[in-house]
Amino acid sequence: MMGAGKTAVGRVLAARLGVPFLDSDVEIEKAANMTIAEIFQRDGEGFFRARESEVIDRLLEARPAVLSVGGGAFLAERTRELITQKGVSVWLDADLDLLWSRVKGKNTRPLLRTSDPRETLRALMQARVPLYALADLRVEAQSSYTIDDMAAQVEAALATRADVLEGVK
Repeated sequence: MMGAGKTAVGRVLAARLGVPFLDSDVEIEKAANMTIAEIFQRDGEGFFRARESEVIDRLLEARPAVLSVGGGAFLAERTRELITQKGVSVWLDADLDLLWSRVKGKNTRPLLRTSDPRETLRALMQARVPLYALADLRVEAQSSYTIDDMAAQVEAALATRADVLEGVK
């Protein structure tokens, strides 16, 4: 979910593992020469999701890396299959209060540009959690965790999969 720490934790995790950090949203913005919000506004969410899946597919072809994908990316069956075939998915599972504390007051979340953004976030969570639960690994976020703590938790979860960290470090 937005605000779970995908980018911040991903950067620290990549450094810990000695691999590149990639962010699908950044790559989409570079390719389109527009922000995600501008793409949503101009072309709609459906168009954005199709391009997002294409970019994620391309990024998964690269050498081992930590790839952060947008909160809606994992909802698409094609994208989930790509990630499962070419990598491992990790769900950073944060509760609503933690997510809200991180995203409130920010204008960079196009899906939260509603009259009641907290309720929108709650509804998004309710709809998405069953699909996020399909991730290969789940790491529970705690409000007391620092970014380094969360990265360590993710690294420990990845270590349970011998095939994932093989050849890294």
